[in-house]
Amino acid sequence: MTRQSRREFVSAGGWAALTAPLLAAYPLSSPDERLLDDLSRRCFDYFWRESDTRTGIARDRARADGSESLSPRYIGSTGATGFALTALCIGAERGWVSRDAARERALTALTTYAGGPAVNKHGWFYHFLDISTGARQYGSEVSTSDSTWLVAGALTARQYFREDHRIAQLASAIYERVDYRWMLNGHPYFLANGWTPETGFLPYRYERYCQLACMYLLGIASPTHALHPDSWYQWRRDPFAYRGYNWYGRALLWTYQYPFAWWDFRHRRETRGLKVDWFQNSITATLAHRAFCIDLAREFPSWSGDFWGVTSSDGIGGYQTWGGPPRTGHLDGTIVPCAAAGSLMLTPAVSLPALHAMKNRLGARLWQRYGFVDAFNPHNGWQATDKIGIDAGITLLSAENLRTGNVWKWFMSNPETARAFNLAGIV
Repeated sequence: MTRQSRREFVSAGGWAALTAPLLAAYPLSSPDERLLDDLSRRCFDYFWRESDTRTGIARDRARADGSESLSPRYIGSTGATGFALTALCIGAERGWVSRDAARERALTALTTYAGGPAVNKHGWFYHFLDISTGARQYGSEVSTSDSTWLVAGALTARQYFREDHRIAQLASAIYERVDYRWMLNGHPYFLANGWTPETGFLPYRYERYCQLACMYLLGIASPTHALHPDSWYQWRRDPFAYRGYNWYGRALLWTYQYPFAWWDFRHRRETRGLKVDWFQNSITATLAHRAFCIDLAREFPSWSGDFWGVTSSDGIGGYQTWGGPPRTGHLDGTIVPCAAAGSLMLTPAVSLPALHAMKNRLGARLWQRYGFVDAFNPHNGWQATDKIGIDAGITLLSAENLRTGNVWKWFMSNPETARAFNLAGIV
């Protein structure tokens, strides 16, 4: 099948017939390679330039053009730091920084989280931190989700920088200290969303499909505070359908991306219950999202099969949790580049044309120091001034997995990953 015929096949809805081996061999053109190399380098530069050199904590957001501003740029994010740790491995492997420099930065970040100044509660970390002191910011919660990305990044660095026993010890200490059973707050299976010193555990649990795959697998494989393996099968798998696509979950697009940027679910499916192939599920959810965006061209004429994608991002009224299907939030025509970019490892045949179209049509307006601005609205001219760390992160990791599969390779070389799949019956 030629590259053009593959794209026509996908546009006709036939992606499900393409297997993981074909995905791994997706033929990138020279323009594709140039785009991905430039975009990836710019996203890496975000983490290299916007992480505190004394603590390794990554900024939650920064100006997309790399400039200074009067807004509070001292706010860091535990989740973004998890992506930063993984980004350091990519940057070193590609020669964007020396291996020694990347290793020292990783060591700094791991030291901050393993021994302070970042404060933990039973091994879980606050969502927002001061990048220089590690102190809690915005009255944020001890975050189950953000701590999960931190652990995933730490374990990736542990394997990539395996020559440094200090990194191995610190990464292991961070993982082993996470008390998954404490975060259950008395429930046999479902983790709480977080905890605050003012009110205790948040009143919500990870009990239906969302970004939970990574946290439950890490919990099941924990060498110190393990979850029961049945935790994997207890959360709800709500079926959903749109335009002939059928998948599980009614969540925003990023939830089909983040866990699967580290965990390699290709060629694997569950052996119990619905026996879901979660990699294919993420592919289907992405294609359904694109179809949803194409249908919304009735409201937003600039949207099309090559100009699509909306997931949690900045918007004209501030940060928005929006997307679909089902339609979520007050959609206003804003397009979010990391929606398509975060699915590069899943659906390159539709994600790459979208990224080319955004760059070619709007050029320097969108394409700044750290790649695409976080979001833009082609209908009213609004565009974000910032780049958000986790959005840069999923773009970088997904692009690298498409090109080399390296993030999957490094993370999956941890012995705990095989243990998690084995205990959960994912084969």
